[in-house]
Amino acid sequence: MSETCGKCCSECRHKVRDEKEYKDLIHRLNRIEGQIRGIKNMVEEDRYCVDILTQVSAIQSALNSFNKNLLANHIKTCVVNDIRAGNEEAVDELCGTIKKLMK
Repeated sequence: MSETCGKCCSECRHKVRDEKEYKDLIHRLNRIEGQIRGIKNMVEEDRYCVDILTQVSAIQSALNSFNKNLLANHIKTCVVNDIRAGNEEAVDELCGTIKKLMK
């Protein structure tokens, strides 16, 4: 459920996640963080470019998967709750977010 501090700014918005969603997101981010450290090591070890590029591609896929999961949860909770509360601006925000993600 979205909560705000009463100010009209996106920096003040918060989302209270249930334990399952929280753990899933953190798990995915930890895995991505490990992949990035692995690429750093590959560069430090002067590994072959194609091998590094392959790992970068895997990270991009992992980030895309993270985004899809987070976006789906956002729509099912924040957007639905905002619309039910009469805040139809949530749809415009969602459309803007989708445009950013599809760059």
